[in-house]
Amino acid sequence: MASPLEDPILIRPFHGHTAAVTGVAFNANAAGLVTCSVDRLLILWNLSTQCRAYRFEGHAEAVTSVDYSPDGQVLASASHDHTVRLWIPCIHGESSVLKGHTASVRSVSFSHDGYSVVSASNDKLIKVWSVCHQRLLFTLFQHTGWVRCAKFSPDGRLIASCGEDKSVLIWDTRDKICVNSFSDYEGFSTFVDFNPSGTCIASAGSNNTVKLWDIRTNKLLQHFKVHRAGVNCLSFHPSGNYLITASTDGTLKILDLLGERLIYTLHGHKGPVLCVAFSKCGEKFASGGMDTQVLLWKTNFDTLDYEEVLRHNFRRTHIDDPPHLLDIYPRSSHLHDENLNSIEVDPNFDVPDKHTPDPVIINIRPVSCTCSTATKAAESSNHVSIFKGAGRSEEPSVSSSARSSKRKAENESESAVDNVEQHAGISSLSRVLDRIVGQLHMLTLTISVLEQRLTCTEDKLKECIEDQQKMLRQKATNKT
Repeated sequence: MASPLEDPILIRPFHGHTAAVTGVAFNANAAGLVTCSVDRLLILWNLSTQCRAYRFEGHAEAVTSVDYSPDGQVLASASHDHTVRLWIPCIHGESSVLKGHTASVRSVSFSHDGYSVVSASNDKLIKVWSVCHQRLLFTLFQHTGWVRCAKFSPDGRLIASCGEDKSVLIWDTRDKICVNSFSDYEGFSTFVDFNPSGTCIASAGSNNTVKLWDIRTNKLLQHFKVHRAGVNCLSFHPSGNYLITASTDGTLKILDLLGERLIYTLHGHKGPVLCVAFSKCGEKFASGGMDTQVLLWKTNFDTLDYEEVLRHNFRRTHIDDPPHLLDIYPRSSHLHDENLNSIEVDPNFDVPDKHTPDPVIINIRPVSCTCSTATKAAESSNHVSIFKGAGRSEEPSVSSSARSSKRKAENESESAVDNVEQHAGISSLSRVLDRIVGQLHMLTLTISVLEQRLTCTEDKLKECIEDQQKMLRQKATNKT
């Protein structure tokens, strides 16, 4: 049962995580893919011919979300350990910890200029951070329940957020206020994102639905109910014509937004699908789920003209006469239920070769990690040499290495002692810096309270001056 050339196909699965995969993101040129998992790890997959993968450690609890900066130079991750981390994707595992949330952080996302990241947390707060200065810029608060997701608009002027209080809020990043809200009384939204033009938002619902809202007219444009379980994630195709959704029912669905219909149902995961994302150019997309798998797909249908895709898929899913034009392009929004026909894509039948071996995964330990023995130091140096030495010539002969083995052992022991001393100094310095950061945070809060009090005092003084001026005017009029 070969799949036609315009249908999406599974390129290959990736195995490396030991628990549910909770987030996926492509870099700018789709040559790299980063994933995060409940196993507390990030894995950076190199999708080039010489495929390698690098596993990053750092979070103390499950990682819930991950995102690439637009230029691909920085990674951001969120975790149940209440922190956001900014990573430089290199062999040193360098990362900066952003502390401020008091509960699990559920979502993290870069602005389109890469200067800021927004995080959403179970503490009911949304925080915006500076990437360059690695500090908190401001906090948004109006949600009354856990905030599940927050995303920047393409121009960076707005933020869309959703939470378990059954609301979707639109925020103005300049005035730092909520400017619009959409309520969903059937269930709460688990994920929200802007379309590429920034005129609409799509929300994924715990009640199996996907909704599209026009933020200019504040109207519900489309309402899809094509899944049989909660929808966990969604992603817009860069063209804005298609939307892909991931659900607890174990499937991915591709929706045609112009035709307002379901066109593809993708199988492959063995259990709930938790995350999905298109690449920046739209030629690939990736998904992750409870089965610990990461599936890399090729889009295919986006290379054809939209009208051609529409006609071809319509012939394959309908045997009756085509409906009236208004039935295909209705003038008002309406519910699209799960009984709609779609083209089924199952990798068990459509992919001839899915047994390609998984890439070699190299562990990248964080800089702050201490190594207590010479063996660990040697292992760490081996990982670095593997990363740097790809494609180089082989090591010298066994005889030359045997002559220098004693010298190497002495150097390794000395370097291990030096590393322990350096890491001890770094850890003590990091503790001092954490205390300083905490004190600065308290000082910032104190200053904000004082600013509020000064503002109130100024307002009262203005009122008093105005009252005095009124009294003087009344006296002047009475004398005349």
